Amino acid sequence: MKPKTKKRLTVLIFLSPWIITFFAFELYPLLYSFFVSFTKYSGLNPQATFIGLENYARAFHDEVFIKSVLNTLIFVAGTLPFTIAIAILIAILLNHLNLKFSGLFKAGFFLPSMISMVVISMMWIYMYSGTGLFNTVLHFFGFAVEERSWLANQNTALGAIMIMDVWASFGYYMILIYAGLQNIPYSVYEAARIDGAKPIQIAFKITIPMIRPTLFFVIALNTIRSFQIFTEVFTMTNGGPRNSTETIVHYLYRVSFRNYEMGYGSAIAYILLAIIMTITLIQKRALRSDYL
Repeated sequence: MKPKTKKRLTVLIFLSPWIITFFAFELYPLLYSFFVSFTKYSGLNPQATFIGLENYARAFHDEVFIKSVLNTLIFVAGTLPFTIAIAILIAILLNHLNLKFSGLFKAGFFLPSMISMVVISMMWIYMYSGTGLFNTVLHFFGFAVEERSWLANQNTALGAIMIMDVWASFGYYMILIYAGLQNIPYSVYEAARIDGAKPIQIAFKITIPMIRPTLFFVIALNTIRSFQIFTEVFTMTNGGPRNSTETIVHYLYRVSFRNYEMGYGSAIAYILLAIIMTITLIQKRALRSDYL
């Protein structure tokens, strides 16, 4: 056996565990679910009936699915700007202020992203209860509030989950942005200050453009995560009240694993994939433009 062939074979052997895992647990399920999306399949009966595009057509006439799409879009639009803005602001402050315990601050902001989302959700359920922290504080300042959980009101339930999500996730993105800021030479800032640039000009003309790759990664990651919101909804509201917090992934779960409509659930999954890919490509083009 030639040395070059032997070397390739050795590399292939060492890569084989990952290759087998990828094909068995990622590529095959991905392709099979795409096929299932064109069938009527329950998951309990091994026989799948091919029905073409009926599942996709059904989705666009399903009022609950349309409601879940609207709720998910509201969730993404309502959390993404605040999460990224807070993460950028705190990262810039930690990068420029020589705080004595900056490591402690970074750990404190990052800590919520390390805690199980189920645990965080249970904690916030209590805080949102009728006698919880938020109603207690509002009552203390003289606001007339009902002793009713924020999560039981269809007008406040989705917003309550959004507030919790921003609090729980911005620390993770802050760390990523802070790492990007560390790669900007300090001499660039010194030159800008000598030229008379103001802090707001430095932020928008130097800092943000120079961390654009990191910013795109953070925004894309947060967008994908927000569109896949599930644990918070499942734990806190189960999609209620009256589908006011129903999201795409939670509805996909209901359809697939409660109603056993695997074909329809797979179609919803691929519609979600198309939405995420479209929005990510738009974000990529926007961040490549001269607006940032």
